[in-house]
Amino acid sequence: MNSDGRDGRQDVGVVWAVVGTGIGPLLLAATGDGLVNVVFHATDAVRDKALERLASRLGTEPVHAPGSPLLAEAIRQVEAYFRGALRDFDLPLDWSLISGFNRQVLRELAAGVPYGSVVGYGDLADRVGQPGAAQAVGAAMGANPLPVVVPCHRVVERDGGIGGFGGGLEAKRKLLALEGVLPEPLF
Repeated sequence: MNSDGRDGRQDVGVVWAVVGTGIGPLLLAATGDGLVNVVFHATDAVRDKALERLASRLGTEPVHAPGSPLLAEAIRQVEAYFRGALRDFDLPLDWSLISGFNRQVLRELAAGVPYGSVVGYGDLADRVGQPGAAQAVGAAMGANPLPVVVPCHRVVERDGGIGGFGGGLEAKRKLLALEGVLPEPLF
């Protein structure tokens, strides 16, 4: 891999699709290197803003291609996860939208916090050799370009609080309930 975490495969642009889920529509975007972005609440306005941001960051206009082979497996796995039929995502990921400490924290989260478990912000900071960096871990969670697949919903407060979440607290509660960490909401 080169220094930005990519393996040098030739870029084929960015393709995207919107998938309906139990927490609302998710925009999935992929490059030739893998899934690059997951965006919550992908209504038209949110989707359009996310696609503009992707075009700016990646230097190429994203193409709507729900049938693309670059997205097919990601769509299949996301749908299976929300049906409760998949616990571990096994997808190539394009980490090019995140770097430095944030990338280090998110890679540790993806590799070291399995389905059905949670970790505290401070504990995750300790795992990456930065004790006392709980707030920086929180910032990394907020910058996660691949939520759900890189499970930032599994990071909670030390005192048992749920913590924040870019997709909204209701979505975080639903994801944790799906994984058996919290009871299903009554209504």
